[in-house]
Amino acid sequence: MKTNRAARTALAAAGLSVSTVVAQGTACSSILVPTYSPPSVASGWQAQLVVGGLTKPRSIEFDTAGGLLVVESGKGVTRHTFIDNGGTCLTADQSVLLINDTTLNHGLALSEDGKTIYASSAEAVAAWDYNPRAGTVGTSRVVVNRMSNNDLVTRTLLISKKQKGTLIVSRGSADGNELRAETLSNGLSQIRAFDMTNLTRGSDPYNFNSEGAVLGWGLRNSVGVGEHPVTGGIYAVENSMDGVTRNGKDIHENNPGEELNYFGALSGSGTQLGHNFGYPRCFAVWDLAEIPQNDGLKIGDQFATDEKFLTDEVCGSEFVAPRLTLPAHYAPLDIKFSSDGSEAYISFHGSFNKQDPAGYRVSTIAFDAQKGEPVAKADSKDALVDIMTNPDNAKCPGACFRPAGLAFDSTGRLWMTSDTTGEIYVLQKTGDGSTPTATASGTIVTPTGTAGKDNSANGGLWTWETKVIAYGAVAFVVGWLAVF
Repeated sequence: MKTNRAARTALAAAGLSVSTVVAQGTACSSILVPTYSPPSVASGWQAQLVVGGLTKPRSIEFDTAGGLLVVESGKGVTRHTFIDNGGTCLTADQSVLLINDTTLNHGLALSEDGKTIYASSAEAVAAWDYNPRAGTVGTSRVVVNRMSNNDLVTRTLLISKKQKGTLIVSRGSADGNELRAETLSNGLSQIRAFDMTNLTRGSDPYNFNSEGAVLGWGLRNSVGVGEHPVTGGIYAVENSMDGVTRNGKDIHENNPGEELNYFGALSGSGTQLGHNFGYPRCFAVWDLAEIPQNDGLKIGDQFATDEKFLTDEVCGSEFVAPRLTLPAHYAPLDIKFSSDGSEAYISFHGSFNKQDPAGYRVSTIAFDAQKGEPVAKADSKDALVDIMTNPDNAKCPGACFRPAGLAFDSTGRLWMTSDTTGEIYVLQKTGDGSTPTATASGTIVTPTGTAGKDNSANGGLWTWETKVIAYGAVAFVVGWLAVF
């Protein structure tokens, strides 16, 4: 076959054995490649770009029929199916606009039976009856409202698997009016849980500010929320404050740290539900050397921005410190646990105002599966293990992937949206420390803008390109060949 011969010639010219690549990876009839430098992937993992051309994809969930639901911010909820050839070799099959609602911007959850979709706007959470086999939805109804505020407008959703019928909703702060978060009844900077079984079609929606159980408050913007599969403990990853000063000195470059916060289990066993985590008064230390008057502080401790009004000692005694502190400005957007609870996977959207761009990666944190808590100590600086990164953060945020939503499929593969590039990647453990990837043998697909485009019928002349996504020290392999 001409295209196979072309692929072999190009790979050979690039100095890579075709037989080795195919033996280690999965031969795909077509692959997508990004328009920017391909991501670097850790040894023992493989990754592939499988969808392009989306409109700011954020949260994702798999339905009970295997369809991938995607919130495309400013568009609605789309449903995608794939031709699955194993490994990371998947080809988009069908994509449909399931829910046409331009107010939806981030949150997505499915009821335990898969028959109700929940999605969020800045103001409300809505619900739709859903038939996953037919791929159809009913009319929407509002189940939680009264959440409008400026700037931080994502409303993360999570359906508890331990406490049936419970919907968890996270709401951020109103930047520019942060002190409103000090009043519980304002509903800002909080995570609350709502019992969906108490609602009927004729019920008034829950008022976020005055109803539901408060899991935690004093949380600037906890975009990622997850439930440990063994203990049921609720964790959230916090996007901390930008532009922070300490006693009048600018310390924003490396402080405060982002946070992994623990709230307890919804069952109430060993819980600390309802506590305050310090925002907007107290923040977590990341780079101690950058903080003036730092005596007695260590990584993860709560510090005050102005000790004339509030001391570090009060921050430490009156508010809950993070279970782990993460690098400043990484901007975590999602957290998902492995099925056995031994790992938490976190997507880091990346910085926007840091001199040296940081984040832009997917990482994992080791957990004690039975205890449901991180293995690392609270003052650890090396709890994160990177899985997928950009090879040069200096090109970010303009020319790199920016992780947002995460989801596991039924085979254990990890899916990730990159919102600014309009893409979806799939990642899979190889378990052997090798460096396989999907490789092309047949129709080759190259991207146009953020989308993938098949150029095989371009006036009888087409250009073939493949890139082996980086693993460990290997960056990538590129091959080009014009075919007439």
